[in-house]
Amino acid sequence: MLTTRVGLQLPEALSFDEWERAGRQLAGVLDSSSWWLGDWLTYGKNHYVDRYQQGLRTAGLRYQTLRNYAWVARRFEVERRRARLTFQHHAEVASLPVEGQEEWLSRAEELAWTTKQLRTALRKSRDADVVDTLEEVSATKQLAVPAERFERWLKAAERSGADVDEWVLATLDSAAELVFEAGAGTGGAVVRQVDVVTLQSAQRSRGAVSSAH
Repeated sequence: MLTTRVGLQLPEALSFDEWERAGRQLAGVLDSSSWWLGDWLTYGKNHYVDRYQQGLRTAGLRYQTLRNYAWVARRFEVERRRARLTFQHHAEVASLPVEGQEEWLSRAEELAWTTKQLRTALRKSRDADVVDTLEEVSATKQLAVPAERFERWLKAAERSGADVDEWVLATLDSAAELVFEAGAGTGGAVVRQVDVVTLQSAQRSRGAVSSAH
């Protein structure tokens, strides 16, 4: 088997087992290259702050793609990377705290989950978390929240420096206060003000976090 920059040359008399083994090897190289490139960019940024961009251009590599690789690589020290799982498995849990990363990667290993199965399990867990949060607000009322919406709330909370449950409660309280202040017949105007209130709440949260530090 001969690899070139533009192709793969395979011998005519190649058994199925040999062909299958070659596929596994190629897949392993592809997955490992994500780690390699991520570590390579991290090294360059740490050692050549003013020149690493030049190295990217010379190598003909896209910074956006490499930045994603580097972010995942920085989230996992080499000794915590699991050879039985793909780079994408690690990327799915990279935003979690270390304990959460370890828990979900262990589950993925034990249950032989694909990346898609891991992603689905994470979404279901987040759905359950937001329901639990809302149950704390009212033991008699439950609200089903789509995973996409919760992920948006989670990102907004992280950006404001607040826990997601605190951010949700603060945003809902602010919206309710606007409704009571505006009175009847002004629902549309209130809805348009919710984004402003959310932004102000986020700014206050950031200020509180900065003061704490």
